[in-house]
Amino acid sequence: MNALSSCTWQRALVTGGAGFLGSHLCERLLNSDVEVDCADNLSSGSRENIAQLEGRRGFRFVECDVAAPDAPQRLPGPYDLVLHFACPASPADYLRLPLETLDVGSLGTRNVLAVAERDGARFLLASTSEVYGDPLCHPQREDYWGNVNPVGPRSVYDESKRFAEALVTAHVRERDANAGIVRLFNTYGPRMRAHDGRAVPTFVSQALAGEPLTVAGDGRQTRSLCYVDDTVDGVLLVAASHSVRPVNIGGSDEVTVREIAQRVVELTGSSSRIVYVDRPTDDPQRRRPDTGLARELLGWTPRVPWEEGIKQTIAYFATAQSAADPAP
Repeated sequence: MNALSSCTWQRALVTGGAGFLGSHLCERLLNSDVEVDCADNLSSGSRENIAQLEGRRGFRFVECDVAAPDAPQRLPGPYDLVLHFACPASPADYLRLPLETLDVGSLGTRNVLAVAERDGARFLLASTSEVYGDPLCHPQREDYWGNVNPVGPRSVYDESKRFAEALVTAHVRERDANAGIVRLFNTYGPRMRAHDGRAVPTFVSQALAGEPLTVAGDGRQTRSLCYVDDTVDGVLLVAASHSVRPVNIGGSDEVTVREIAQRVVELTGSSSRIVYVDRPTDDPQRRRPDTGLARELLGWTPRVPWEEGIKQTIAYFATAQSAADPAP
């Protein structure tokens, strides 16, 4: 599955490019001889994520808040691909930055759409499984409208993405924009931050430190993990397609949060115990994508089993932890 083999993209803009997923997209594009402008205000991203890219030919970092009025002028292009991935994506970040999260989904999406329209570029919005809320439909298909609390604490993220989808769709209908939407489910892997509030990095960092693993509620809520390499494949296939409708990209194995914690303990060889803490407000009970559209439209299916991806993630965190520990 190589979406880049048949594409003629020369220069791409990746907003949120210093974030976990954005940095992987920048790297994949750059490795395929696509020049990349990485735009990020570093509110949740990090220059460390792109350190291996800086100085490489064709790569440019632009510290920029895409929700600011002058953002289009600071991103001169020209681009033929625009990937809009700027947004605090972890609970720790969007609960810390609620207004900024709403701004980047609304003002930021409008600004980045304007850049794509200016250059005649293909535009792709990174949306999320959170648009489905705590779903009453399982698995979640793209034609399901969701069950979202519009005034709960998570609404700053959920509704930001739902508004961004509406804005992109309006541009497609009214301006014939070449714009698509990808709804991402539970992506994980190297470059996640240890304490960003998501299950995998939290459990791995706790296990490696010998701390108790904090499972929310009774741990029976489910997630469908998708390793970052598979997600990048899916994103770029949607970008290379002509699809203007939302496409789910996510894992096919539905596992409970408790199972994830237990497996992390086993794979790390940790003596950590599992403890149960209060479940966050509006935390979804079940999460699994119907990826039939991605399979039929793009030939995409995830290839990395979730346990293998966990092993790769543990190796990354173990190396990062060793590098951070002072020499004896």
